[in-house]
Amino acid sequence: MKPNRDRRSLIFLTIVAAILLSLVPLPGVLLPFKPYWVALVVIYWSLETQGTINLGLAFLTGLVLDILSGSLMGLHALSLVVMVFLVQHFRSRLRFFPPWQQALSVFALLVNDRIILIWITALLGEPLPTWKYWLPPLIGMILWPWLFLLLDRIRAMSRQHKP
Repeated sequence: MKPNRDRRSLIFLTIVAAILLSLVPLPGVLLPFKPYWVALVVIYWSLETQGTINLGLAFLTGLVLDILSGSLMGLHALSLVVMVFLVQHFRSRLRFFPPWQQALSVFALLVNDRIILIWITALLGEPLPTWKYWLPPLIGMILWPWLFLLLDRIRAMSRQHKP
C-alpha cells in the first residue's frame, strides 16, 4: 500500500508544480509561447499509470486551475476531462510509441483542447483569438519528449529510493 501512496504523492507534486508553472507571469511577448503545463503532466500520468488519473481527478485539477488563474469556472476542468478521456481511450496504442511519436499525439490532444476553448469563447460572444492562440500546442509538442523523459526519470528515481 505504501508504494501506491508514494506514487500518488509524486503525481500530486508534479501536478502542483505544473499548476505553479502555469501561473508564472510572463512578459507579453512570451505569453503566446507558454505551454499548457498541466495538460502535459496529466497526459504523462494518464499514459504511465493506468487508473490513477481518472476523470474526477482531471476535473478537480481543472477547477483548481480555473480558480487560481481566474478563468471561467469549469473551462479547464472540461478541457482536462476530455483530454484524460481521450488518453485513456487510446492509451494502449499511445503508450508504446517512442516519445517523439507520442509528441504528435500530444499535439493533436492539445489542439483538441484549444478547439474546445475557442468553442466556449465563441459561445460567450467574446472576440476570437489571433493566430498566436495556436502556438502553445506546438510548443507542447516540441517539449513533450523532454518532459516525458524528465518525468520518467523522476518516477524511476522515486522507485529506487524505496527502503
